[in-house]
Amino acid sequence: MTVPFPDTAELVVRASHVPGPSQGQWTYAAYAALPDIDGYRYEILSGVLYMAPAPVPDHENIAALVAARLVAAVDDQGLGRVFTSPDIDASGSVVRPDAVVVLNAQLGIVAERRLIGSPNLVVEISSPSTAAYDRDAVHGKRAAYARIGVPEYWILDPTARSVTLLVLTNDHYEEVGVLSGGEHIPSQVLPTFTTPVERLFPR
Repeated sequence: MTVPFPDTAELVVRASHVPGPSQGQWTYAAYAALPDIDGYRYEILSGVLYMAPAPVPDHENIAALVAARLVAAVDDQGLGRVFTSPDIDASGSVVRPDAVVVLNAQLGIVAERRLIGSPNLVVEISSPSTAAYDRDAVHGKRAAYARIGVPEYWILDPTARSVTLLVLTNDHYEEVGVLSGGEHIPSQVLPTFTTPVERLFPR
């Protein structure tokens, strides 16, 4: 099988060098026992441990803007809760999106230290180091989110200042569109989200 993300790179990497279970056998318990390493974040996709560079300040600024807009549309309206960078433990994967929406009907997935099961919406802010990993429909996070049943996935591109909207159809994502500028995201999960795409990025 072709490995889409190599064992050595300055991007997202298969963390085969990290002591622990064999690749393909990683679990949340093993992940939770990993020591903190400055400058890196871990995730598990189908039992395989990956390591990515930690977000840079510009990324974190966009994440804060996205969270603020989502809180206004979700928490403030009593529709559910918004989480920033939570661990999601589901179907052999442990992933950490930049933002997550859990509507009231799904709040049972919220545990003390993680979300156990599928949220309603995940948001990723792509960077040159994570773009392929975020969008890969076979091995990457697009595939992982489809596998755990996340109904809607937004991918923000800071360079293009755009949002790709993906909606789960059966067991895979269909691209609804790429939105930018004053366009609104035609979200099925949050039909009342009326913030223009340009307001998700710094002025």
